[in-house]
Amino acid sequence: MIEKRYDTGRGTIVYEVSEGSDAARPWVVFLPGLTADRRLFAPQIAYFEGRANCLVWDAPAHGASRPFPLDFSLEDLARWLGVIMDAEGVQAPLLVGQSMGGYVAQVFDGLFPGRSRGIVSVDSAPLGRGYYKSWELACLPFVTRMFRLYPWGTLKRTSAEGNAATPEGRAIMSSILAGYEKDEYCRLSAHGFAMLADVVRSDEYAEPTAALVLIVGELDRTGFIRKYNELWSARTGLPIRWIEGAAHNPNADNPVAVNAIIEEALGGN
Repeated sequence: MIEKRYDTGRGTIVYEVSEGSDAARPWVVFLPGLTADRRLFAPQIAYFEGRANCLVWDAPAHGASRPFPLDFSLEDLARWLGVIMDAEGVQAPLLVGQSMGGYVAQVFDGLFPGRSRGIVSVDSAPLGRGYYKSWELACLPFVTRMFRLYPWGTLKRTSAEGNAATPEGRAIMSSILAGYEKDEYCRLSAHGFAMLADVVRSDEYAEPTAALVLIVGELDRTGFIRKYNELWSARTGLPIRWIEGAAHNPNADNPVAVNAIIEEALGGN
């Protein structure tokens, strides 16, 4: 994997891509969730590099893609992702999005239908307005206000423990959170939830056209993730692939199980 940069004109996005991509191999694009960066998918890169062409980014305002003003939308993220894919010659990628990364994948599919081979939603949620109660949407931009009530050390610890269930998963999340100051973390979290509320209210990305795989950690207690995925499964007829011993970051908690599902979605490549 080699590190590259894309200047959006508003900030620089840092990403990694397979060096010397192989046209005979499929593409997998990994999209980390809110406040996480490319390190979240280290277990997947370690497994799939050499089996597939891989691309993973630090989303704007995350990881090395900082500083970056918090004035972007999910549509902006999807369009910038498309520009990066064009630059790297990415064809028919499988989009693997964890949490907020899954929202980016769905918006990308809505803006560029037919461009991806599928979406693996990792503890993410649907974007259709009909899945959400009005009060849930109204509260989203304000959820993170309670974060400011906690000392930063406590907030980092509880966030790592809430997102991951295993020592390995918590170590990854702890290392990521160590790179933030409390105010930056709180502002980024608030912006992420506001972006989500905006796209859900628009109802423009309610039904992805790409083949969809739903993954949820059995121990995920984040917000209403379980409820939304159960509704998503009921309305689409798609099964939920429950990941044993895993919380909100199942790809870090149980990478063997998640990697097997991703490989299956690639057609066994």
